[in-house]
Amino acid sequence: MVKAILDGRKTVTRRIVTPQPPAGSELFSTGLFYVFTPGGARGPGVNGWTVRCPFAHVDLLWVRERFRRVSDFRFAYRADGYSWLHDEIRAGGTLPIWRPSIFMPRAASRITLEITGVRVERLQEISEVDAKAEGCALSYDTERMRGGTWRGGFRDLWDTINAKRAPWSSNPWVWVIEFKRTAK
Repeated sequence: MVKAILDGRKTVTRRIVTPQPPAGSELFSTGLFYVFTPGGARGPGVNGWTVRCPFAHVDLLWVRERFRRVSDFRFAYRADGYSWLHDEIRAGGTLPIWRPSIFMPRAASRITLEITGVRVERLQEISEVDAKAEGCALSYDTERMRGGTWRGGFRDLWDTINAKRAPWSSNPWVWVIEFKRTAK
């Protein structure tokens, strides 16, 4: 997905709302707080479940990615490939190990995203346009020999990443975060 951001193909991301609202809840109010109620009921005496948007107060996000620390102020990024590092190895250096993205310090981040919109929706409500903006590949129906859809590609990608926690079939509520890449 880092390559998709760098190429400008990814401009939307989805994150699972945690904790999930109770089953049967419907969203009826948006803004800084999102209110879920049984069947979307409103009015006095209706007990709702309120979730505060974790992205409402944030306008910039920094992207973490798999990296190597080459020197104190120099980093290599897995998404770029690393052929230039092999030249350093041949010159007598040692190859640093790839570090998982969760360990990336802020100073090593090269991608900053400006949030342009946030909303809540059910995962399976994603449109073809939004699925394409997620930066995923088309999915092809090889059994029927038909062309693919962006939604199918997104569904496959979602289950690759989230199948254990919140599979596509569970249709969880998600934060839809629209962004644009800023110049660094």
